[in-house]
Parts: sequence; structure tokens; C-alpha cells
Amino acid sequence: MNRREARELVLHLIFAGEYTGNRGAELLEDINEENFLSLEEEYALYKKLPSETQKDYIRSAVIGVMEHLYELDDYIEKYAKGWNIARISRISKCILRLSMYEVLYMGIPVGASVNEALELAKEYDSEEAAGFINGIMGAFVEKEVQA
Repeated sequence: MNRREARELVLHLIFAGEYTGNRGAELLEDINEENFLSLEEEYALYKKLPSETQKDYIRSAVIGVMEHLYELDDYIEKYAKGWNIARISRISKCILRLSMYEVLYMGIPVGASVNEALELAKEYDSEEAAGFINGIMGAFVEKEVQA
């Protein structure tokens, strides 16, 4: 599993948290061989378990996003001009949370994180959502991220 796939798995986990109410460590319990095997026919992503390096990234990202959920949502609301956070699709919120967290706390380069966020949006939401996410991330990076 490469970083792109690990990021996609993080998105799946934090998106699941939207529905289950599970946070952090509870979500990580799903990263096991039994769960992967049960989902591999539905998603190619689950054909192999993540390496230890990718597990570290996944663990850090999932727990970090959940620990900073309210802060990240505040940023989303601040930069989604004219949009109440409740109107933004759950998957777009999760993509934004992940990208913002990566940039603020994980040292992931802005360009890489935003590009990956846009690819995830195109795959899991829509072209319009990708444009919306790009606009929010552009404003967020301009105002909140130190060069």
C-alpha cells in the first residue's frame, strides 16, 4: 500500500466516523486482516494490508483529525464563504479535514496534500466538489499556513 492508498484508507475511516460516532482509536480497530478480506471484493484498496510505515501515517492522521475535529471544522466554516458546514457533503468535509490536518500538523507539503484532496474529491464526490475544495484550501493556505 502506497501513501495515496493510505490516505484513501484514512478518508474511509474518518468518513465512517461520521456515521458511527466512533473517534480515533475505535476507527483504527478496523485495520485488520479480517476486515480487509471482507471488503476486498468491493474495493481494490483492501486487497492488501498497509505496511508499518503506512500504518503509522494512518494512525497519526485518523487520531489527529479526530482530536482536531472542531478546529478543522471552524476552518472549513471560515473559508467556505456563504456555506454553512451542515450544507457541505460529508465526504467533502472529511477530505477537507484530512488535507488541512496534513498541512498543519503532519508536515505534508501543501501542493501534495491539496492535489491528493482534489483527486479524492473527484473519485468520491464530484468535479464541482473538487473545485469547491480547491477554493477553500486555497483561501485556507493563504491565510493560515506559514510559508
